[in-house]
Formats: sequence, C-alpha cells, structure tokens
Amino acid sequence: MKRRWLAYSTAALAISASAVVLPAGVASAAPCSDVDISFARGTGELPGLGITGTPFVNSLKSQLSDRSVSTYAVNYAADFTQASAGPGSRDLVAHLNSVAASCPSTTFVIGGYSQGATVVTNAVGLRTPSSFSGAVIPAAIASRVEAVVVFGNPFGLSGQKIETSSNTYGSRATSFCNFGDPVCQIGGFNAFAHLQYGTNGTTTQGAQFAATKVRT
Repeated sequence: MKRRWLAYSTAALAISASAVVLPAGVASAAPCSDVDISFARGTGELPGLGITGTPFVNSLKSQLSDRSVSTYAVNYAADFTQASAGPGSRDLVAHLNSVAASCPSTTFVIGGYSQGATVVTNAVGLRTPSSFSGAVIPAAIASRVEAVVVFGNPFGLSGQKIETSSNTYGSRATSFCNFGDPVCQIGGFNAFAHLQYGTNGTTTQGAQFAATKVRT
C-alpha cells in the first residue's frame, strides 16, 4: 500500500506540473440543455475541466452536435491529500440536483479523472476512503444519468471498476486505465501513463461510449 501511495503521489505531482502549462477547460452553462456534462479534474490541476476533461467534453459535444449541451466543472480543491474527493462528490451531487429540479427534461453525463474519478465513484454510491465525507446521487434522478466515464480511477487499486461494482450504474459506465498507470492498476509502474488519457485517444473512446448511451 505504501508503494502504491508513493506511485500515486508521484503521478499527482506530475499532473500538477502539467497543469501549469496545459490550460484547464472553462465550464459553460445553458439553461435547460438537452444534456448536461459534469467532469471532475485530477489532483493538482487548475480549476476547470482539466487536461483529460477538456478533450473528453469537446469530443462529446461534437458527437452530440444535434443537441444542446451544457458543461460543469466540479468545484472542489483537488488537493494532494485526496481528502477533497468527498467534498467534490457533494458539489457534483448538488449540481445534478439543482439542474434536475430546474430542468426536468435534461439528462446527465458525469465523468472524472484521477481524484476526480474518486469524486464520481463516491457520487454513484461506491465506497472509497473519502466516502464518509461525500454524497450520493439520489435515486430519484439516477435514471437521468445516461453515462458515467472515468479515467485513471484509484478505485482500480482495490481491483474494482464502477461498471462491475454498481448495480445501478454499471451498464452505463466505462473506465479507462492505461497499462502501467500506478493510480488505477495494481502493480502499475509508469507514472507517465497516468498523464496520457487526453492524448492517446481514450477521451474520444469515452465520448463515443457516452454519446451512444445518450442516444439509446
């Protein structure tokens, strides 16, 4: 476990460094859009959609060009202690509740990267070390969450994935874990692998998955 934490911290430091030179996405909002996309950035990234969320959201918006789409960058600290994932899930759930109440026809796609994936994992009701301080999406709006997409999810270090662990969201979820990524793969050895989701095509694959779920 100590070795995993060290690898996680190493990857997180690399993310922090990359966040300085890679611009974070900027959330936009449209009243009562057809689809609302929420994304939680990774540890150490600047506020916004982040290095993985930005290409994911852009690709998904392109694939849903026939629909109105709003976006939301989860507002949380994304700090190195990882404890901010709990409050992050509270912010995500509060956003979903607010939009659901104001816009009864809007459906949702939620996603996250690294610690942001833990935010999503908490929100869909799966236990992580930060679950005790988090929040869960209410059952009343669960059916409106069309797709759940996560990248580099630390949940993988327990040998689990949202798609195989959640009875509610499993069929609507997909996880991406690059080979060697120490944040999501047991025995992972390559911190650089954790930084490649935005450039290796997986964000496009994730967007294609989400677009298919929205359309079916």
